[in-house]
Amino acid sequence: MCQNREERIEYFPALYPNERIDDLQIKGYKIIQNREKFCFGMDAVLLSNYAKVKKGSRVIDLCSGTGIVPILLEAKYGLDHIAGLEYQKDCVDMAIRSIRMNGLSDKIRMIEGDIKEVRNMFPHGSYDYVTCNPPYMTENHGLTNHNYSKAIARHEILCSLDDVVQAARWLLEEMGHFVMVHRPFRLAEIFYCLKENKLEPKRMRLVYPYVDKEPNMVLIEAVKGGKQRITVDPPLIVYKKDGSYTDEIYEEYGGLI
Repeated sequence: MCQNREERIEYFPALYPNERIDDLQIKGYKIIQNREKFCFGMDAVLLSNYAKVKKGSRVIDLCSGTGIVPILLEAKYGLDHIAGLEYQKDCVDMAIRSIRMNGLSDKIRMIEGDIKEVRNMFPHGSYDYVTCNPPYMTENHGLTNHNYSKAIARHEILCSLDDVVQAARWLLEEMGHFVMVHRPFRLAEIFYCLKENKLEPKRMRLVYPYVDKEPNMVLIEAVKGGKQRITVDPPLIVYKKDGSYTDEIYEEYGGLI
């Protein structure tokens, strides 16, 4: 049964130690997070905005954590069919409670599972869009966090870039869209992996913390079976010299960051 707004207001989820409820500043939605786990950041917000999902599309978010991207996708695009796939049971539980709290149980479905097992979990070509904010670092990149939950969110401990891209290829219908946020220092590897899996890079945008610094994020959209041609969007600058957000950040992402 669909939940209406009145039911959303009346439902207050049980909170466990170290959990809190954060206001997402969009459509009155909120999300449960645990300060001892990996909390969402700007990359998830930028990803949800860059996806530009068409209304009526079937969407799945991989490495979905506590469900931030599915919730933002529904808020921004009014979607009715969104799934989130996440390996960690406690994250899935938080996501389900957040979805229910926001009255979105009829639109968003969280699934506990391994990204490497999508072939056994979903029919081939089930989705129009796949989004992902994957672990950025390999075991050779930086220090691995002693907190296991944070470590697997940041480092390729449970899944690799290739695992993510292969999963997207299986899940997408022909000409379906894969949208991902990642790190620019892995761009050569990302492009190679996408093309090896018949996902043609079509759009890219580099995100710079400051105008005079190197980019620290890249947003990429690829199309399954698409033709060779990529558009490089204008750079996105996050901060002014004084450390305040740029006008574009405020205009496009408002109170979400």
